[in-house]
Amino acid sequence: MGKRSLIILLALLLFETLATGQEVLEGRVTYITSQHIYVRFSSTQGLNDGDTLYLKENQGEVPALVILNHSSTSCVCKPLVDRNFTISDQVIGRLRKVTPEESAPVIDLKPEDDMDKATIETGEGGMSEGGRKQGIHGRLSLSSYTYLKNPESEGSQRLRYTFSLDARNIGGSGLRLETYTTFSHRQDHWDEIRENVFNGLKIYKLSVSYALSNSLVLTAGRKINPKLSSAGAIDGLQIEKGFGGMSAGIIAGSRPDYLDYSINTGLFQYGAYLAHEFKGAVGNMQNTLAYMEQMNHGATDRRFLYLQHSNNLVSRLWFFGSAEVDLYQKVGETKETVFDLYNTYLIIRYRVIDPLTLSLSYSARNNLIYYESYKDFLDRLLDEKVLQGWRFRVNYRPIPYLYLGAHAAYRYRKDDPMPTRNAHAFATYSRIPVIGASVTARFTWMQSAYLDGMIYGAGIGREFLNGKLHAELNYHYVDHDYRSAEMAIAQHVGEAGLSWAVFRRLYLSAYYEGTFEESLTYNRIFLSLSQRF
Repeated sequence: MGKRSLIILLALLLFETLATGQEVLEGRVTYITSQHIYVRFSSTQGLNDGDTLYLKENQGEVPALVILNHSSTSCVCKPLVDRNFTISDQVIGRLRKVTPEESAPVIDLKPEDDMDKATIETGEGGMSEGGRKQGIHGRLSLSSYTYLKNPESEGSQRLRYTFSLDARNIGGSGLRLETYTTFSHRQDHWDEIRENVFNGLKIYKLSVSYALSNSLVLTAGRKINPKLSSAGAIDGLQIEKGFGGMSAGIIAGSRPDYLDYSINTGLFQYGAYLAHEFKGAVGNMQNTLAYMEQMNHGATDRRFLYLQHSNNLVSRLWFFGSAEVDLYQKVGETKETVFDLYNTYLIIRYRVIDPLTLSLSYSARNNLIYYESYKDFLDRLLDEKVLQGWRFRVNYRPIPYLYLGAHAAYRYRKDDPMPTRNAHAFATYSRIPVIGASVTARFTWMQSAYLDGMIYGAGIGREFLNGKLHAELNYHYVDHDYRSAEMAIAQHVGEAGLSWAVFRRLYLSAYYEGTFEESLTYNRIFLSLSQRF
């Protein structure tokens, strides 16, 4: 990037300081399903349904989640990016001033009905003393992703249409309808859609639930059960019964097709689970034990146990652990019963003092193996070793509006040439005096068997038009050394984002990212128009 480009970039950064600013709110991912991410804040005041939440990544604050529903302290969100979220990921929300007319309805959850336990996802609770109150919320959006590479003129554009609906207590009854459906396509690949509509159409959720009472809920259709999330989406029937501090459930149906996510009745599955919850003086403890049998045209594909435990009975201390135990193995024609600990995830978080939080996590993960579905490349999957990793994170707020954070990660397989290491640090001041902007500086270091590199970044963002418009600019310098190719690459990355609350529930957002190398330029443009109702 030449001097003229740098001058233009600095001028744009200076221009951004002419608007009013916004305050950031820090939250944590506390629960994950295949469709939803649950985020907890100290308070969600200032956040609304439809707002975007951001993750702090190597390249800066990346739009990552959109709020579907929220309570006073928690949000249930839909991912905007294709990444593996983990428990305790740091999430940033930007508070904006809204008038009472613009405020989205807040779900009135009881204190014990925290979203960390996925009560919104399950829809449990049935009737309350005051009867059932109908609530219908949804979202319709159109987004466009364009990729251009210069000096080559060829590029690509992908369009994506999204429709979500959650209609609770329809007509004052215990009936609930939920759906989350997307359709995406490239204009130059329409023949793929004509060949198979499910190459573009993805129905992630389409279910009807009926609460026969406070403790008995029936669900039919496609839905992920958060108490058995490792099973993935379930096309069929789910029944859950609660009694005291216990709940039990059974499921029967099929899995979506593993190639195009359509309905495939040949992938029959069934299972059951038992959950227990204990409420203490300070916090809660939850335990879940589940069994699942998944088949492929009558033959066992996978059989496993799922265990989950969460605990915050001790003040300021929170622990979460989950594990999967495989019970079945088939190599060649030999079938046997096994008891192999397959995937393990543990995290502990401790708030030393209110401004200082420490967390440590450990994961040991294998590739999931479906012995019938993956038999054509089973040998390769069996040969791959378990991936283990540690992550340490610290977040500190020494004074109001100043947020400091750092994390370090270490991952390895036994057969890797060398472990993968990375470290990231950032500092954010969310309300600069006079101009009221939010400014962030960040640094990332990474090292692996094929890469050794560093990323330096800075960004500025603020709101104007009484919080209806948010703009941000980010810059990153990427210095990567690829070991295998003995090649060093330096990149200048510029980002510009704009989000506009056009009307009460109509939102328009635009995002540009340009990556500039010595001889190549990569351009990515994301546009989105969404209407909530």
